[in-house]
Amino acid sequence: MAEERETGVSLRNIVSALGLLFLVSPAPVTHAAASRQKIAWSHLDRNLGLYLSDADGRNERALLPGSGSNYNPSFSLDGRWIVFTSERFGSADIFRVHPDGSGLERLTDSPAFDDQGELSPDGRMVAFVSTRDGGTANIWLLDTRTKDATNLTNNHAGNFRPRWSPDGRWIAFSSDRDTHPGRYIRANGAAAWELMQTTAIYIVHPDGSGLKRLTPLDQDAGSPQWSRDGRRIVFYEVTDVEAMRHSKGLLTRITSIDIYTGARRVHSDGKQLALSPAYVSDTEIGYTVKPRRTAREASLAYTSGRQGPIGAENPSWSPDGSSVAYDRDVPLEHQWMEFRASLDPRYELIGGTAFSTDFVGVSSSGEHIVYPSGRPYSQLNFVASDGTGSRVIFGAGVGMREIGSVALSADGRNVAIQLGGNFRRPVEPAQIAIMGSDGSGLRQVTHDDNNNGFPSFSPDGEQLVYRALGPAQGLRILSLTNGRIFKLTDGWDDFPVWSPRGDRIAFTGFETGDFEIYTIRPDGTGLEQLTRTHGNDAHPVWSPDGRWLAFCSSRAGFKDEFPLSREVQPYGDIFVMRADGTEVRQITDNQWEELVLAWIAPRNRAATVTEAAPAAAHRGT
Repeated sequence: MAEERETGVSLRNIVSALGLLFLVSPAPVTHAAASRQKIAWSHLDRNLGLYLSDADGRNERALLPGSGSNYNPSFSLDGRWIVFTSERFGSADIFRVHPDGSGLERLTDSPAFDDQGELSPDGRMVAFVSTRDGGTANIWLLDTRTKDATNLTNNHAGNFRPRWSPDGRWIAFSSDRDTHPGRYIRANGAAAWELMQTTAIYIVHPDGSGLKRLTPLDQDAGSPQWSRDGRRIVFYEVTDVEAMRHSKGLLTRITSIDIYTGARRVHSDGKQLALSPAYVSDTEIGYTVKPRRTAREASLAYTSGRQGPIGAENPSWSPDGSSVAYDRDVPLEHQWMEFRASLDPRYELIGGTAFSTDFVGVSSSGEHIVYPSGRPYSQLNFVASDGTGSRVIFGAGVGMREIGSVALSADGRNVAIQLGGNFRRPVEPAQIAIMGSDGSGLRQVTHDDNNNGFPSFSPDGEQLVYRALGPAQGLRILSLTNGRIFKLTDGWDDFPVWSPRGDRIAFTGFETGDFEIYTIRPDGTGLEQLTRTHGNDAHPVWSPDGRWLAFCSSRAGFKDEFPLSREVQPYGDIFVMRADGTEVRQITDNQWEELVLAWIAPRNRAATVTEAAPAAAHRGT
């Protein structure tokens, strides 16, 4: 879920796109296009490739050709297979391949998220993480012959990184099932936007018996790996959880524990971010050193002091320790539109990599898009939705404040721009300006000490709703004809969007101590809370007929250990619901941060959002 720039850690290199959302009536449909709805969305992901090299990084080669991210490799105990995750067919699924690149085999085929697989010592089972059957990350066991899968952990929290003991009697994994870390804490003591995760190490028999926790709950430990004799488990642990809770950095040390006696042994100094440890031999441990908030690449290191390949993450060593498989970033081919997987067969997502920001305005017809570009965001671009006719309509210029959130009026003739406020600590005042979409008539319309942003036009284009942070917080409505400002709310409220019907405004509020979706009438009456889940429900967007809302939610929790994440917020999927908060439907299910930007009217104006029976892959509230 994309965050609000001024209140949390800023997003990096977010990729934007357009998606198609299908809401199909229960009756037979002969013209499917009549029921299709478009959603503009941004999707932060990375293009990852699998590589194999000597343990010191020499003789590196790509393991697999072709498109689609491939990551999280795991050598089998006999060295004949590498199990890995691939998005080559859309959703994340488990595959395996021989180390020479031959024998590629797909092991799972589900619209749910499948990841972090490892083959059992006898080669008959794969332990992996999946969100199937419930929406949260659980450990599943897959029979490699029949492809039958069973839920091993069957828990409502997150369960990650399963690893078989050498004799196949145990599976070690990490889980946040017994921890409730809540939110990060700002310097002023207030709860932050970002959610925090801590995990502990557990072991369990493959039949589900003997569950045992090995590490304390007041620490954060993850990525367990077995010693070759099956007696010890090595893992990383955070050196100072309280420092992490207050966003003061993340440092880890490599530690191992005897599963019988509980005796602990520390293998690294805890002065860096050391992750993904594994026994390379009986005495040597390899691990990833992963810089945070720097431009330096991750690299592999060993407790013996030698170094491994640069840019490598999620390593897995061959049984003899001579070679290592890992994933790394590979260049992303930029396309204006591309297809993406949907959780529900009634929905089709189309994504692209046209933009480099989550601040995108789309006209209600879907024919035009406006978005800022540059680093920092210094100019505003106007383009047709098919990618043609792109032109710069505004340049901030030297000495001017950078461009933040933007909005297009329903007819696409006017643009609202947030100037300033982005990426600043402390947050600086930002103001809102209005201009024509042809670049004419720029004028500033707010003039106070607040951080004003996230504007949204009324359907007739005569008013703006926006949020204010600072001396006077809450939502405000500005008349563009006479300049009068009406205080709509006075809480920590954000991301307001005006209904196409003009009767309600949806927004994100923090009244309950969690971010939830609300609606309110433009006169300040009729406040309604639509969501009631733990975590973040945010970024609401109206359907063109005003009957539905699309939004982002972290209700399904984390899908992996946070320190391993390639994102600031590795949680949050896209959902839709009725305007009264009922019939919640999950649309995406992956580990990437996502943001709904706009719900676009269909070309066929007669098309509406129709009633629909729940899909088989439906997720409840």
